[in-house]
Amino acid sequence: MHPVRGRLPSLALSVVLAVVAGIVLTGAAPADVRVTEERVATAEDVELDTSLYLPAVTPAPAVLVAHGFGGSKASVDADARALAARGFVVLTWSARGFGTSTGQIALDSPDAEVADARALVDRLATSPEVQQDGPGDPRVGVTGASYGGALALMLAGSDLRVDALAPVITWNDLGQALFPNAAAAARPPAATPAEGIFAPDGVFKSGWAGMLFSAGSDQADQARGTGADPCGRFTSEICVAWTEAATTGRISPATAELLRRSSPAAVAGNITAPTLLVQGEQDTLFGLDQADATARQIAAAGGRVKVEWFAGGHDGAAPDDAVRDSIGDWFDHHLAGEGDDPGTGFSYAVQSGVRAGANTPTSRVVSVPAYPGLPGAAPLVTTPLPLEGDPQQVVHPAGGNPAAITSLPGIGGALGSLAGRLSASADPPGQSATFRTAPLAAPLVAVGTPRVQVTISRVPGLPAPDEAVLYARITELSADGRRILLGGGVAPMRVPVPADGTPATVTVALPAVVAPVETGNQLAVSVGTTDQAFTGPVEPAVWQVGVTGDLTVPVVPADSAATASTVPPGPLLGLVGVLAVAALGWLIARLRRRRVTAHAASDDGPPLHVTGLAKTYSGGFQAVKDVSFTVEKGIVLGLLGPNGAGKTTVLRMLMGLVRPTAGSISAFGQPVGPGAPVLARIGAFVEGPGFLPHLSGRDNLRLYWAATGRPAEDAHVEEALEIAELGAALDRRVGTYSQGMRQRLAIAQAMLGLPDLLVLDEPTNGLDPPQISAMREVLRRYAARGRTVVVSSHLLAEVEQTCSHVVVMHRGEVVADGTVEEIIAGGGAATFTVDAPERAASVLSDLAGVRSVEVIDGGVHVELNGTPRAEAVRALVTAGVGVTAAGPRRRLEDAFLQLVGEDRTP
Repeated sequence: MHPVRGRLPSLALSVVLAVVAGIVLTGAAPADVRVTEERVATAEDVELDTSLYLPAVTPAPAVLVAHGFGGSKASVDADARALAARGFVVLTWSARGFGTSTGQIALDSPDAEVADARALVDRLATSPEVQQDGPGDPRVGVTGASYGGALALMLAGSDLRVDALAPVITWNDLGQALFPNAAAAARPPAATPAEGIFAPDGVFKSGWAGMLFSAGSDQADQARGTGADPCGRFTSEICVAWTEAATTGRISPATAELLRRSSPAAVAGNITAPTLLVQGEQDTLFGLDQADATARQIAAAGGRVKVEWFAGGHDGAAPDDAVRDSIGDWFDHHLAGEGDDPGTGFSYAVQSGVRAGANTPTSRVVSVPAYPGLPGAAPLVTTPLPLEGDPQQVVHPAGGNPAAITSLPGIGGALGSLAGRLSASADPPGQSATFRTAPLAAPLVAVGTPRVQVTISRVPGLPAPDEAVLYARITELSADGRRILLGGGVAPMRVPVPADGTPATVTVALPAVVAPVETGNQLAVSVGTTDQAFTGPVEPAVWQVGVTGDLTVPVVPADSAATASTVPPGPLLGLVGVLAVAALGWLIARLRRRRVTAHAASDDGPPLHVTGLAKTYSGGFQAVKDVSFTVEKGIVLGLLGPNGAGKTTVLRMLMGLVRPTAGSISAFGQPVGPGAPVLARIGAFVEGPGFLPHLSGRDNLRLYWAATGRPAEDAHVEEALEIAELGAALDRRVGTYSQGMRQRLAIAQAMLGLPDLLVLDEPTNGLDPPQISAMREVLRRYAARGRTVVVSSHLLAEVEQTCSHVVVMHRGEVVADGTVEEIIAGGGAATFTVDAPERAASVLSDLAGVRSVEVIDGGVHVELNGTPRAEAVRALVTAGVGVTAAGPRRRLEDAFLQLVGEDRTP
């Protein structure tokens, strides 16, 4: 159930849950890999669509490759071809309810999907292309990610013919994955790095569960071409369990048993085949604790286990080349008898914060001989860190709203690891208690599940139900004030609390994490009352929360000989030389530019200065040509132009979203480009705000600001909310908003932090006349305080009433710029209010160049045709005509149409 990379969270839910099933080796396969297609009946009403990949030499060992949730056999085609290129016979298939296979989704039930896989092993036992270990016993391995990974474990636990397996980012106990409870009383210390606390009656992980069920429902509509079915392609048992959980937020005994049957935990003790467990360090769906539980169960039964954690998961990157190589090497040795023994070690990735390319994080991999705490391995090492802080009262609001935002299912990578950057300010006021360690005296790398003892008690005289539902998380506090959420999520707990005021004391397993913590930084444990990703109670409550004892942090040290980097050593050697040359060049350039840069920074410069800007796209289309203009402080500038004039392209270049082909943009004297620091002084609403429809307006604003990493007090949220004027709707889901409401929320979002330069694209779309009038006043007041506003709009009358200055673009070029009055007066049409209209008409008619003099309703309308208006006034006064008013006759619309070549005057 790993999400496809590069997609935004607002896309279809099925895309969010689609699996990155490329878990083995990628790359082009040789031409002699042959593929045969076959439909295989595995039950009376089930027919599977299968593909068999044959290597150049047969008979050969076989590998079953299971796809992930939302995928099909096509999802793993590249992986199958890569394994076949290694010399394996590979069998892929579309599971029940997916692709063109028939049947209903039963979530890896032993009687359904697992039985299907056993039937496929039976077919391999009769295939002459597959190496056989005995009658009816093929040499076979199995691998898969997420949904496919659980299938691999359950097949190996129920069919001893499986000779090796490599499950990836999958679950151990599906009930605990979807209804986690990370707290329990009187628990012994953890034995292994990521050992969780799988207490019963957990808290419903509704965000991820909803994604899962919706993906299955979408499959039904696409495959059948029929109307919507509430159950989609799920079995009736799964549908009933989902409906119950979605409506009650609780797990019943029947649902717990159903999910237990679909869990490797039920059969892991039967697995004897060598097992490579690969789990992601960025995963709020199936965390490291799930793989830890599987490793303990297999090892306790005498099985052979190797554990690898990689820098990715359902909220991060797909398995990298190193992981794919490990899986390929695992099958080479344990199925084909080739290559060195991969052993039974443990490795984890420590991210460096540096990215290779756009989406690939770099890291160092630390390895030890065995997974700590397993039979025969070294015991787990932990570091105790005392926590400071008195017990604190926390409030659970009625309805659980507003709720804290710590993670959103499947979007961590798509948003640039947003979950890791969310700060503790994501908590609504009064909803969380925080306890801190002292600044660390030495660096520390947390590897696994930190634990803490928490006390929960009632507050006399204040409301509280029989049990507390709370969410704990761990945060790193840097010396410069930054807060980084570790583990990407929270540890939910459901704890019965005595009615007599006695505190309930529980051990809490915090989210498992691999995180380096620097000297001088602190760790903080926060316990909150709400979380957007879970379904909690609706009753209001007040709890007293404290901690006892230390924060226990697992560590898995290794000497330098046991570490490796994901950056290849060859390029590193070249990089060292390049960096040396670059450093010398940088020093020279720095010395040359020091005075210029210092002058620009001290001068501050105009809010916006555009010089010779041009943008040409592939194919030769020139969207912007030699655009130049300057915007001074304290003005509201309108950027006008017909569709295709290049306005939005200019705005996108201004925001650093598009690189210009030529020219430059500076803001406040600093160059503008992708990632430029000066962009922090610019607020923008261009081409849609990208709100998350399932969150409230308030939560969207909080999430947006949290993503900036800036302190909450700098957001000036109240001023922004005053601008939005959404009232009670601010706490409703944005998906229910009208266009006008979304527009007002978008403008409020752009104004968060009160930026010095505000850029708005069509800000009055969807607003009614009173709201437009109010918005006009807001923008004027904003500029009057010394800030600057740039408005792109097609509503010329609104620009005329709102803006003080205008830049007119046509066909990618600036055709006019100046004050609104100058643009309007540019054609020479003027109106004079005088005491003697007829005499005034005669005087004006005698002026050189003047034409078309008319007297209408007591006013004299004149086409000055280049004659200055001041000269006309002087002539009237000299002739004894009293002038009470003189001004332009045209509207901005008339001037605009003339400038862009669409003058409608005869």
